[in-house]
Amino acid sequence: MFSASIVCAGCGQNKFEKEVETEKNAVTFARQVVSGGYELVTTEELKKLVDDKAAFLLVDTMPADDFAREHIAGAVNFPLPKEDMPEWDAKQTGDKTTEDFAKLLGEDKSRLIVFYCGFTACGRSHNGAMWAKKLGYTNAKRQPGGIFAWKGAGFPLDASK
Repeated sequence: MFSASIVCAGCGQNKFEKEVETEKNAVTFARQVVSGGYELVTTEELKKLVDDKAAFLLVDTMPADDFAREHIAGAVNFPLPKEDMPEWDAKQTGDKTTEDFAKLLGEDKSRLIVFYCGFTACGRSHNGAMWAKKLGYTNAKRQPGGIFAWKGAGFPLDASK
């Protein structure tokens, strides 16, 4: 028993070190939500919207190759960078402009639009929801767990043909 505790003592981070990382990620996430001015939806809430065939736009912000491999059914793709993009940078959006983004989002500025990316620490969905709000879309939301949470919940995915 003593030898097992010695072996485990060297395993990974302890709970206090893990808490430092958890806090850092939580604060970064909270600051993104506040600065972006958008609301959040859970994976389960998004699944209900999809299942209910609700009138909303679902935007996958992952790179096009990732979207082609797998995405949530009904999603459209608009790749955005992981890093915070407070100023639009076409070099980080595949030369797409805010006009291209607004065209994808549509004319109805009150329409529900949900953005997702890979996982909570990924900033792509933050950029999508933040820029939708900047462009005047009043019902832009972010599903922070992304495709990882969707898969973790056991929900089905589609692939591009």
